[in-house]
Amino acid sequence: MWWFQQGLSFLPVALVVWSAASFVFSYITAIVLHHVDPLVPYISDTGTIPPERCLFGIMLNISAFLGMATMYVRYKQVYALNPEKSKIIKLNKFGLSLGLMSCFGLCIIANFQKCILYYIHVVGACLTFGVGAIYMLVQTVLSYLMQPEVHSKDIFWIRLTTLLWCCSSIVSMFISSVVLYSGLYGTNLVQKLHWDPQEKGYTAHLISTVSEWSLAFSFLSFFLTYIRDFQKISLHTVVSLHGQTLYNTPQSFVTDEQTLLIAGSI
Repeated sequence: MWWFQQGLSFLPVALVVWSAASFVFSYITAIVLHHVDPLVPYISDTGTIPPERCLFGIMLNISAFLGMATMYVRYKQVYALNPEKSKIIKLNKFGLSLGLMSCFGLCIIANFQKCILYYIHVVGACLTFGVGAIYMLVQTVLSYLMQPEVHSKDIFWIRLTTLLWCCSSIVSMFISSVVLYSGLYGTNLVQKLHWDPQEKGYTAHLISTVSEWSLAFSFLSFFLTYIRDFQKISLHTVVSLHGQTLYNTPQSFVTDEQTLLIAGSI
């Protein structure tokens, strides 16, 4: 059995590989068609013009689904390992809520392009990266609270380092973007896909784009730390039948409280 076949480790692997592929494929397509400059464009710029826009959208939607699945399994794992620790349980629920919000933001990014609906796209980016960074913080704190009984100190330090990488990328991107779009270097820069290195504002643009790519890969690196944890968990489905046929059940067999036909447990 290969390492990615153990438990549910294929989930974070699939999330990271698929998400990275969505960035790379849309970037290559945009470069080949000369829609953006080869030197570190915004990730969103590589998914603005068809056909790469279609590829970018559908692949990021799938990434959002994989992200939700990964975060839910992580939530169930932490809950199962700490069934009687109220502090960890509350923090774990909060983390799941943040994770789902972040995935919803990714769907917004995928379906509302930067050059078409800029402000909605920015809202999606704030949900994905801003709320996602808080999700990373919560998971890092959980890793700290669960050591050394459940987590080793090494995994905590790795996640903390990745979190600091993420936060530094956010700060760098925010400052450079504020400078770039302050009006000092012209207007309608949001629509601009091609930059001349001799132009004013090119340095701020380059810092902003490098920070965005750095931020994206800090997220992917964080989910790589789930692989070892997910190797120790599996998913089972329990089927419970409440009748021998698919017709209406006689009243005498109907219980007071209706339950689900199919229930899943981890």
